[in-house]
Amino acid sequence: MGESTKKAITGEGKAVDWDRLRGRLEAARAGVARELTPDEKTGILRKRARALAEPPLQVRGTEADLEVLEFLLTYETYAIELCWIAETYPLRDLTPLPGTPLFVAGIINVRGRILSVIDIRRFFDLPEKGLTNLNKVIILKDGVMEFGLLADEILGTRSIPQAEVQPALPTLTGIRQEYLKGITRGRTTILDGAKLLNDKGLIVHEEIGD
Repeated sequence: MGESTKKAITGEGKAVDWDRLRGRLEAARAGVARELTPDEKTGILRKRARALAEPPLQVRGTEADLEVLEFLLTYETYAIELCWIAETYPLRDLTPLPGTPLFVAGIINVRGRILSVIDIRRFFDLPEKGLTNLNKVIILKDGVMEFGLLADEILGTRSIPQAEVQPALPTLTGIRQEYLKGITRGRTTILDGAKLLNDKGLIVHEEIGD
C-alpha cells in the first residue's frame, strides 16, 4: 500500500496527510507545555493589569446630562432640574397674605390647589434690576412640598452636559452656596430644587388671622 496507508481520501476527493497532522499536534502540545520565560510572564501580567485598569464599557464616557428648565429673573438666566418641576403656570389672581415673610408674594389657585408663591429675589436678597414682569410661576414639587417660584420669562427646556457645570461662588450669583448646583459657561445659574423644596425657611408657619 505504501503512501496510501498514510493518506485517506476525503469526501471532496482531497487526501489527508495523517503523519503531517500528527506532527502539527505534537508541536502544538510541546508549545503549550513549554515553560514561559520571565520576560513572557512579565508581558502577560502587564497586559492583564492594563485590561483590569480599563473602566467598564458601560460606564465609560461622561455623566448623564442635566435636564433643566431655564427662566429669566431680573435679566439673569436661572435653571432648575426638570425632576423637581411639576408645571409652569401664568400668574393670575395672586392674593397677598398679610403677616407672612416678604419673600412670600401670595397664594394662587391652580385647579383647586392653593399654592404659596415665592419671590426668590427677596428670599436671597438679590438686587432688583430695572422693571420686570414676574408674570410666570414655576411650580416645584417633590411629593411632600409644593409651591411656586416667580419668574419673568420661561425660556424652555434643554440638556446641559455635566462638563459644562462649574462650581459657583455665592459672590458671583448672590445666592447662598447651599442652594447652588453650579453655573454654566454661558452664565446660567442652576438652582438646587431639592434644597429649595426641603428648606423649612420657605414653609410659612404663621396663622393668618381674619
